[in-house]
Amino acid sequence: MAVKTEKDLPEFHRANWLKAMSAMQLKNYGYAIQLLQTVLKSTPEFLAGRQLARKAAIAKTAGKKSLISGLSAASLSSIKIQSLLKKDPVASLEAIEKSLESEPHNPQINHLLKEAALAADMPETAAFALETILEGAPKDTKVMHELAGLYVKFGDPAKAVEIFRRILRESPNDLAAVKGEKDAEAAASMQRGGWEKQETTYRDLIKDKDQAIALEQQSRVVRSDEMIENLLVELHAKAEAEPGSVDTARRIAELYEQKDDLESAANWFTYAAALTNNSDSALVRKAADLQLRQFDIAISSREEFVAANPEASEAALYEAELETLRAQRDELELHSARSRVEQNPTDLQLRFELADILVRLQLWQEAIPELQKARQNPNVRIRSMCLLGQCFTARGMLDLAAKTLSDAASELSSMDSVKKDVIYNLGLVYEKMGQAEKSIDCMKQIYEVDYGYRDVAPRVEGSY
Repeated sequence: MAVKTEKDLPEFHRANWLKAMSAMQLKNYGYAIQLLQTVLKSTPEFLAGRQLARKAAIAKTAGKKSLISGLSAASLSSIKIQSLLKKDPVASLEAIEKSLESEPHNPQINHLLKEAALAADMPETAAFALETILEGAPKDTKVMHELAGLYVKFGDPAKAVEIFRRILRESPNDLAAVKGEKDAEAAASMQRGGWEKQETTYRDLIKDKDQAIALEQQSRVVRSDEMIENLLVELHAKAEAEPGSVDTARRIAELYEQKDDLESAANWFTYAAALTNNSDSALVRKAADLQLRQFDIAISSREEFVAANPEASEAALYEAELETLRAQRDELELHSARSRVEQNPTDLQLRFELADILVRLQLWQEAIPELQKARQNPNVRIRSMCLLGQCFTARGMLDLAAKTLSDAASELSSMDSVKKDVIYNLGLVYEKMGQAEKSIDCMKQIYEVDYGYRDVAPRVEGSY
């Protein structure tokens, strides 16, 4: 089975992969392993996930010794794994990962991983198992011979040369290693020259891959989506090599957004923000905005279907889904706004944005303190006062509503659309308070400059 990369993962497991990388940055190794084992159970060919799981296990167990002397707990489980391996090699991988969680360098279990991987046609994973053993026992020439043989067998003689040379540093008189190095070097030279391929392209013959890519871009016109895919392949590899790079994660997210893959873009912006401990407000907001856009698209598509096909059998189902989607969207929007305020409690613009959402959701009592703080920001002062008036009115505090709206009107000089709206709402408050004369006075102020504004004309003319 061919090695799979992050882009090959199902969406749910791609999100788990990003969470695992974030957990590694936070040194939450146990959680990272748990997430990665879930991903590997679904996609055992995901080599980068297995490698990261091993890094997490090594970090988690650093300096710790097994509680069982002689035979370790992992070794004791090998009998059960061997039985499972014979029946179903792929299924045995899950049990092997669990054993390696406590003893990542255990030779016996890693040899079982190698055998299972070879039986499942996963040579890269088999080589990784032997590499892990060598990490724990760097002078084990027997394992080195086995690893070099794997590299030769599966077409990577250059790596085999490195391993044979490593053997010779430990055992200079190892004749098998001397011959192996010579043969592997010859195979590697042929491969570098492209002589083994009958249909060798110029890309295979150019050693500088960056130069090859540049030449390609200059010599032919590439569709934008193809260029994006090429960039994503390069950046995914870079992200796997440097999982802590915020810039790489951001660039990947931006490319997915260009592709209109909003879910992947949101996941990567979330991951990039997590790498900054959510201190980069732009990344946090971008992730939230993309998630909201996904809800908007889902809601809009269902609304259009129901409007166009009201009698269809699916219409009732979509109506029910719409109610759920709208509630989920509101919850997400509110949670995101609250999180931004918690991260930046002195930012009055963010408090106004939170209050605006609370008002739309008719959470009047929660909105009031946010608006009282937001009104200190001159850029949103009048809008905050208008919303405050709306909150007081909804809660039956009509005197406070009248005072707030009156103060807002007094701060506006020209009778523009904002002042008309404030005075009109003030007139409605006076009407609810039973103060008809004050209510009509408000309507007359608007009537004098804009006869057609809402229902001002019939209200004023009806008062005579």
